[in-house]
Amino acid sequence: MKRKPIIAVVGRPNVGKSTFVNRLVGKRQSIVDDRPGVTRDRIYFDVEWQNKQFTVIDTGGIVPGDDDDIMVSIYDQANIACEEADKIIFLVDGIEGVTPVDSDIANILRKSKKPIYLAVNKVDSHNQITMLSDFYSLAIGEPVAISALHGSGGVGDLLEDITADFEEFDDDSDNEVIKIAIVGRPNAGKSSIVNALLGENRVIVSDVSGTTRDSIDSRFSYDNREFVIIDTAGIRKKSKVDYGVEKFAVDRAIRSIRECDVALLVIDAQEAANGISDQDKKIASIITDAGKGMVIAINKWDLIEDKKSNTINKFEQKIVKEIPFLDYVPKIYISAVTHQRLNQIFTKVVEVWQECSKRVATGLLNKVVNEAYALNPPQTIRNKRLKIMYSTQAAVKPPTFILFANNEDLMKDHYKRYMENKLREAFGFVGTPIRISVRTRGEKKK
Repeated sequence: MKRKPIIAVVGRPNVGKSTFVNRLVGKRQSIVDDRPGVTRDRIYFDVEWQNKQFTVIDTGGIVPGDDDDIMVSIYDQANIACEEADKIIFLVDGIEGVTPVDSDIANILRKSKKPIYLAVNKVDSHNQITMLSDFYSLAIGEPVAISALHGSGGVGDLLEDITADFEEFDDDSDNEVIKIAIVGRPNAGKSSIVNALLGENRVIVSDVSGTTRDSIDSRFSYDNREFVIIDTAGIRKKSKVDYGVEKFAVDRAIRSIRECDVALLVIDAQEAANGISDQDKKIASIITDAGKGMVIAINKWDLIEDKKSNTINKFEQKIVKEIPFLDYVPKIYISAVTHQRLNQIFTKVVEVWQECSKRVATGLLNKVVNEAYALNPPQTIRNKRLKIMYSTQAAVKPPTFILFANNEDLMKDHYKRYMENKLREAFGFVGTPIRISVRTRGEKKK
């Protein structure tokens, strides 16, 4: 697979980096907020501009010399982004003018030996262009006036200059890339799992709840297969989520579930030992309702004391008892710290992804449905009994089946669950929800 060129967007806090990235992507992907430091990790987005494709990295605001742990991590993340990038856009604030922090960042960027493009943001009128001359003092190159918020100014000229040597190509290989959303409650160890899988400090790991605010994509290859791993913000109870940045982050995490192929639900082993939380059950329901494949990862397994040969079996029974609607979901017991069973994540994800994509031959499907019906006919309702005439699979991801019957109102939920169980017995469908729709024979699809 040919790698797309990478452009890193760097600068101090609150100069409009995320707004600029959103302008490039064409939608609100990065969280935009007036408070500095909102973007903490480096976040990757694919962009297409004039038939040229590239990847843009939104980075946390750099404050060189700041000793705050989070700010130091942001600085490190921006440094790594610059090492990865082919080109760098240095974004500054045209209203505030040149600051000492801008000068410090410029000194750092020059050491990267990468092509650097100086973009002066928030220049919304011709009257403000005169201030551009101040930015020549950064010795980066000729400043380009832009307005990320309105898309005016030299945004087009800047992109044309940057992408002048990019090749036009159409990469269809993304069709085979499996997108994994790492989801769960705060502090379950999601970011630690991502870093352990990638072998680098890809995302900031902290014991401060809510460190990961954005959904962060990482491309990864394992066993000759391509994956995109999406680390998401911890999903707390709605009543405990403050409106603003955290709410947007939770919304983004839920959106990442809808856009993924398979969700890895991370549960803290120590907390689960005392019972599966209602919030974990809620997240599982969100995944199921979205029709996505699921693997449950019981993390921090190394912290469970006095483990015996049957500890996992007992834990598994406990999970099935507390969340019986997930008995079809594979469970793995891992440790991001010791790397115990981490490779099983990819094995199980591929298995579930294949199950989500599984198609059943119509003749075989009807045979299984008819046998299930004969084995356990539904009860009569007001002297009427459900009769299933014909069955077909209408879709995959998730597997969706239509049962044509004499009267769809006669299909009750408990009998639909019975049919689902029989389909799983016959065809597997490990880790994927199943959709069963009943349609009265002769009824046209609306």
